[in-house]
Amino acid sequence: MFKNTFQSGFLSILYSLGNEPLQLWSEHLPHTNEEEEGRAHIEKVADDLISSSVIELVSPNLSNTYITCPAQLQKTLGIKLPFIVLLVKNLDKYFSFEIQVLDDKNVTRRFRASNYQMTTRVKPYMTTMPMRLDPGWNQITVHLADYVKRAYGSNYNETSRVTVHANCRIRRIYFTDRLYSEEELPAEFKLFLPIDKI
Repeated sequence: MFKNTFQSGFLSILYSLGNEPLQLWSEHLPHTNEEEEGRAHIEKVADDLISSSVIELVSPNLSNTYITCPAQLQKTLGIKLPFIVLLVKNLDKYFSFEIQVLDDKNVTRRFRASNYQMTTRVKPYMTTMPMRLDPGWNQITVHLADYVKRAYGSNYNETSRVTVHANCRIRRIYFTDRLYSEEELPAEFKLFLPIDKI
């Protein structure tokens, strides 16, 4: 999708305030039984804490409620930027996301972070790792080049796919060429939380 695009700075693949925030994504909901299907949803909702529209993924079974980008399974993102940032809200339920990358040995590797995993496990094609979320909104930054080097001893080439499972709210998912300080971030990439007045 982005392989032939000049990539530097910031590259957003989901922004909840856009007209079609899931335009690049495919949505997956359970089709097993009506009871579970009725409680699972992927929709745009208003978040009171940040006074903004966000994408909400909720399900009693996180494995069958998710969004994935790109929408077409045969396509790949082709994003070479080495950092991914997710602005997500902790809903105090199980939550996971997965990033599929291609390394310089032309091997596809997957990194799955979840708040229910207790230990890191490195397998030949997949690494699972624990993730601790603070209450409310979180900024999750993953240095993909570092993860690939540490887990597999190879070099990061590009990100092929991003999948986010229930349960969370998403404001934005984007890639960057480096770590940016809060002052360097454009306003639309910041998460503005209200300041409690004393």
